[in-house]
Amino acid sequence: MIFHGRGATINPRGRFERLEVALDEEFEAEARNPDTRYLRDDSQSLISYNESPDISFRASLNPYRGCEHGCSYCYARPYHEYLGFSAGIDFETRIMAKPSAPELLRKELSSPKWEPQPLAMSGVTDCYQPLERKLQITRRCLQVLAEFRNPVGIVTKNHLVTRDIDVLTELAGHGAACVFLSLTTLDSGLARRLEPRASSPSHRLDAIAKLSAAGIPTGVLVAPVIPGLNEHEIPALLAAARQAGAVSAGYTILRLPYGVKDIFSAWLEEHVPEAKEKILGRIRDVRGGSLNDSRFGARLRGEGVFAGQIRQLFEVSLQRQGLKEKALPLSTAAFRHPGGQQMELL
Repeated sequence: MIFHGRGATINPRGRFERLEVALDEEFEAEARNPDTRYLRDDSQSLISYNESPDISFRASLNPYRGCEHGCSYCYARPYHEYLGFSAGIDFETRIMAKPSAPELLRKELSSPKWEPQPLAMSGVTDCYQPLERKLQITRRCLQVLAEFRNPVGIVTKNHLVTRDIDVLTELAGHGAACVFLSLTTLDSGLARRLEPRASSPSHRLDAIAKLSAAGIPTGVLVAPVIPGLNEHEIPALLAAARQAGAVSAGYTILRLPYGVKDIFSAWLEEHVPEAKEKILGRIRDVRGGSLNDSRFGARLRGEGVFAGQIRQLFEVSLQRQGLKEKALPLSTAAFRHPGGQQMELL
């Protein structure tokens, strides 16, 4: 089933749920155009930590759970199952927002236990998804970070990040901000099917140009590389990003944890049925015969001959464009407690 304006084509039962709802034909037409519902998330903490050796950051924050961008391949989809939702359509139509995130962030940065360090935004779901235009939770978090001069690295698929150039420029003046635009394809038609509510490829390139022109260190992530579907675009993607002003680039190979395997397979069947088996076969080639490999060291880059060819293509293209393959530097040197001694007495 194709849901209008959505990425997933199925809404499977969550792996922790015992009951599954099956729609009668009478309600199926209505279900093709599901409304997005926004729910309040009253979490009492904001900053989360990871110990993964594959990831360059230790601490992150996410203003939203679920993501309306609707990328069918999103590795974050299974997190929605912990909330009692499906990793399918629910993930992109049941969005949890954290309106108290800026206040929680200020409290955690003010704590004597806080060790100044870079924070990642969009470590799970995109902090600039459509709801951000109205709620401005991400912007208010950035304003708190600017007060403390605490460094932040952002990854997004949305041109909306350019709205916050003023705050990001302030942070960048202290070496405390960088932004990566995630770019999967230059084919606008494929992008609409693959990432239906994210910004178009041309708008993401425009965001790179605007951020770079403002003096904010900006890079591009070719993420994910989907073997058999978009790896041939790597040279063109890096060339376009470099022309727009990117100074750094990275890539990850598609990850399909838990139910994402079924959701992405169903998307292939609906949108590119003639290439489905080829793509799934290539994914198995880089995942040791499976559709997913969760091992540290292998999960982001894959293994085997085809993974090596992707790596070589990326390295050659990187060198040709004069881009660097590394995280953009962030500094904690300017960190401060707003209010100075008064804040410390509190």
